[in-house]
Amino acid sequence: MQHAGGAPLPPPHAPGQPPHDWARAIEPEGTAPLRPGAPPAAPPVPGGVPPYQPGPPPGSGVAQVPAPHHPGAAQPPGQGWHGPAPQHASARPPSRDTTGHVALPPGGPVPMPQAPEGTGATTLAVLLIGPAGAGKTTVARYWAQHRRVPTAHISLDDVREWVCSGFADPQSGWNDHSEAQYRLARRTCGFAARNFLANGISCILDDAVFPDRPVVGLGGWKRHVGPGLLPVVLLPGLEVVLERNAERSGNRRLSDEEVAGIHGRMAGWYGSGLPIIDNSQYDVPTTARLLDDVLARTIASPPSW
Repeated sequence: MQHAGGAPLPPPHAPGQPPHDWARAIEPEGTAPLRPGAPPAAPPVPGGVPPYQPGPPPGSGVAQVPAPHHPGAAQPPGQGWHGPAPQHASARPPSRDTTGHVALPPGGPVPMPQAPEGTGATTLAVLLIGPAGAGKTTVARYWAQHRRVPTAHISLDDVREWVCSGFADPQSGWNDHSEAQYRLARRTCGFAARNFLANGISCILDDAVFPDRPVVGLGGWKRHVGPGLLPVVLLPGLEVVLERNAERSGNRRLSDEEVAGIHGRMAGWYGSGLPIIDNSQYDVPTTARLLDDVLARTIASPPSW
């Protein structure tokens, strides 16, 4: 067995023999310490060339027997336990055919996209807004999976839940700790979106952005992603939201009172100029097609937000 790209491993340690000295592999040539029972190493030769030792004359019938290997004896340069050590991969110049040399463009602010032929083959940055139970995560994932161009789905709730210890659940009350984690998750999502988009991969983010709370409003998303971010509100009726929320589990399931309060605040998006999709009567594929239509109109006539 060998290390990947390194020198071969030594043979296993046998009973009655001293353990292998791993430090010897990094000692200078000719400085290996002697082991008990090992013959002394040959003195170094100027220039690193061993002296010539004539073998038996050709045709004498005497076979040349290699010198016995002693664990403590110095090894010739480039020799290991089982022969010459392989050359390290870094000694060769990298080839375009090898992996690990793909240069990634840095992510920058996302500009407004141009889609003269629709949104199907356009690199986009979309923010899907909606209350808990609106179906924004399901719609965003479906939309990303069925596009003709590479598209990533970035869920703010998923990124917030990366915090496994010390998670600040907003259901327990909004405070400085929960706000800090929300801001951190939003900034992380923005970094990821810019990097994906800089490398030709569209993004759709989903978040419950309130129109009456500037601290967690659209300004932060626009600052972290760029002016080309396209916000769309997904707002079904209250009965639909309550029914979908009841199917949730864990900390993503809210009480009916909380759902009703959030839904009422989300109604503030009406009159804001942002496109709104009421998906109360639509399944997921139909809502995704409506999202494409809304995005095409938004690109043609961007809203001021």
